[in-house]
Amino acid sequence: MSLPGLVILGATGSVGVSTLNVLAANPGRFRVTALTAYRNHERLFSQCEEHRPEFAVLVDRDAAKQLSGRLADAGIPTQVLSGERALVEVVELPQVERVMAAIVGAAGLLPTLAAARAGRQLLLANKESLVMAGHLLMQAVTKGGGELVPIDSEHNAIFQCLPGDEDARKGVRRLILTASGGPFLDTPVEALAAMTPDEACAHPKWRMGRKISVDSATMMNKGLEIIEACWLFDMPPERVDVMVHPQSIVHSMVEYADGSVLAQLGCPDMRTPIAHALGWPQRIHSGAPWLDLATAGPLEFRAACETRFPCLRLAREAARTGGTHPAVLNAANEAAVAAFLDGRTAFTDIAAVVEQVLEATPAQEVESLEHILAVDAAARQAAAGVIDGLSGGRA
Repeated sequence: MSLPGLVILGATGSVGVSTLNVLAANPGRFRVTALTAYRNHERLFSQCEEHRPEFAVLVDRDAAKQLSGRLADAGIPTQVLSGERALVEVVELPQVERVMAAIVGAAGLLPTLAAARAGRQLLLANKESLVMAGHLLMQAVTKGGGELVPIDSEHNAIFQCLPGDEDARKGVRRLILTASGGPFLDTPVEALAAMTPDEACAHPKWRMGRKISVDSATMMNKGLEIIEACWLFDMPPERVDVMVHPQSIVHSMVEYADGSVLAQLGCPDMRTPIAHALGWPQRIHSGAPWLDLATAGPLEFRAACETRFPCLRLAREAARTGGTHPAVLNAANEAAVAAFLDGRTAFTDIAAVVEQVLEATPAQEVESLEHILAVDAAARQAAAGVIDGLSGGRA
């Protein structure tokens, strides 16, 4: 019996690396069909050396040439592909059963949709795909006959706490996403404008890429997760709440009509939700440390303050408005975060950029994938104009 084929989109990022760690803890359960990255050929070479995938994809063509040469010199028979189209090609291979969608941002939308349309079991870590094109992605999963299992620790926790039976789900009162609060949870609001990219990326609990770390610091990540939860669990935004939980032990909760609240707990380690999704419906070893509640200390919960975290308010407004506004929100945020990481704007400018772009962009009904991509491009252009105005004013 052949092993299930697995493609990891975004193999060199934090989720991709954690996925490969889980595979190493469970030898003989999966076959790595393809690993993909944008341009990090050094790390991808090491991964190919260890896991021997059939294919490796680098979107950057120069990086792909360097990887191909190194693999040939090492006698590793992995075939190297390049370009964005290759991301779609590998998820459509007939030997692929599961796809880990871990590319950060809008860049992950096309291969994630392709995996859903091909009927793969989609392990979704790319929340932006649902934020931008939730209707299209959920429709593709249904038509493709596949299955979607969420990887974000919060949505994976809710997935574990919800009953599988649709009738039983009628007893759900609300979903509660937990948030660590990031590195600036107790920083005076008046001091936030002076925070640097390195300070914003110094997350107290999780080790993530720089873009996601900044999203955690602004709490935009939690706003995007509200939108994601609405699509994943067919829940209106007013029934999805956020609670700050600095210890990151309780990953999310489901509150029921009878007053019961079910929570999923674990150490703050992405290998746990990854292992759950890879093994689903069975349980497999993750390699993550065991949770010892006797030594974990007190667990603290606070209401999420939208004055401190205006991105949370903006995301909730976009969720309520619907249509193309979540895609506009995501595009403007990606542009604003990139400008902040490049040192062109202040930390507090991120929310300002997003708000100005949303206010200037009327919401429309989503017509097609091409429509969403056009909206995304227009929102990025609008954000660039706002960013230029902010950075020019500070020059």
